Amino acid sequence: MPYKVIQWSSGNVGTHAMQAVAGRKGMSLAGLYVYSDEKAGQDAGTIAGIKKQGVTATNDIDEILNTKADVVIHTPLPSLVYGDDPDADIATICKLLASGKNVITTVGYMYPKVHGPSVVRRLNAACKKGGTTFHSTGVNPGWVGDLLPLTMTSLSNRIDQVYVQEISNFEYYPSPEVMFDMMNFGKTPAEFRKATARYSNWLTGLFRENIQMVADGLGVKLDKITDKTTRELAKKNLKTAAGTVKKGTVAGQRWEWAGMVGRKKVIVHETVWRMHESVGKDWPQGVHSVAIKGEPNIRIELSPLWVDGGLLSTATHAVNAIPYVCEAEPGIKTFLDLPWIMGKGLVNVPAKKPAKKK
Repeated sequence: MPYKVIQWSSGNVGTHAMQAVAGRKGMSLAGLYVYSDEKAGQDAGTIAGIKKQGVTATNDIDEILNTKADVVIHTPLPSLVYGDDPDADIATICKLLASGKNVITTVGYMYPKVHGPSVVRRLNAACKKGGTTFHSTGVNPGWVGDLLPLTMTSLSNRIDQVYVQEISNFEYYPSPEVMFDMMNFGKTPAEFRKATARYSNWLTGLFRENIQMVADGLGVKLDKITDKTTRELAKKNLKTAAGTVKKGTVAGQRWEWAGMVGRKKVIVHETVWRMHESVGKDWPQGVHSVAIKGEPNIRIELSPLWVDGGLLSTATHAVNAIPYVCEAEPGIKTFLDLPWIMGKGLVNVPAKKPAKKK
């Protein structure tokens, strides 16, 4: 029988996930939760831009809880940033788990122990009640800054430092909602400090998880994880695809999270975000990279994960995890607990022609 999948939310990532599930052998869409009255009642395929799936979207949580399914792909905008209740995502995830559905989320909690014993207890209790498994995934965190460096260290004889660097220029990123509302570009320094409190907590939580998982995977006991950020203001009005970044407002952000042993930065994740190529001239330039410094030195460079590619990869990383999560023992399962997740059955090969009759 195919895996029956419920999609929770129908934004960019959720739409990609529905399209992927609909195109896979061994998977079928069983339900769709949406937040708007406008989408409720529509066929999930219509919302996803594909053929009708015979699944009606709903904004009734109880209807989703009572729908029979193997797994929920949970991809809303994080409540810790956008919601009135920052606890809403964990509460929803626990309800879904307790109802007998495995959950794969992209909102965080990739390494729940970082958030404290209370979060771990709640997730484990819900998994126990439903006989289900919880897993969190993504692209970064969820691959670039954790799975990739851990895989690369299999070539190491000595590791002095793990250094992950994300460098992005958002000049051509056409989303004012993400750039100005979520990431808070285009704000004055005072507005930025006020607006980013919850966003900073969420972002720092993500990368603390990232660093702690790498540390545990490598058997390193960290003394602490530090974080710092610097900003650069626009020296003139900057025209971008998302809108104009006015002179004197935030046009660049540079963040660093570091896992420390004593005074040494052992595991580092740095992000450099620009709204225009002219911003932060003295900041690092280039592309995303992962470096294992030691013996030997190993470095991999990645093209920037632009809009569609990054959102699609986030969705498919979750969809590809479905068989592994559904077949796992109940409980919290991180990347350190699951087998190596691969894109099995996805290679595009020519169909074999039927043999000619003799």
